[in-house]
Amino acid sequence: RENRSENILSSPNRLLLHEGKLMLAESTRFLDVYLFLFDDFLLITKIKRNKKKYGGSDTSLIPVCPSLTPELQSFIREGGFCTVLDQPIPLDRLILKNVEPV
Repeated sequence: RENRSENILSSPNRLLLHEGKLMLAESTRFLDVYLFLFDDFLLITKIKRNKKKYGGSDTSLIPVCPSLTPELQSFIREGGFCTVLDQPIPLDRLILKNVEPV
């Protein structure tokens, strides 16, 4: 927070451990989210789908970062994107619990 211009994802020492799609249960609805688990925090992003069509252009030519999972690469090529839902959750403050499937 002290340096707002610093990009939290730009640390050269940060490792991406896992990423994937998940359904987040809010009080009144379910929300499609995409999680990024780094070695020091968990980042929850909201999946947005672009409603605009690309006018017949070949979306397979859109450059996508090769380190992303094929699922996320495909989603981005289709015009989708992720926005940060909330502040990153530091792993030392994160508690995981097993719950029964709904």
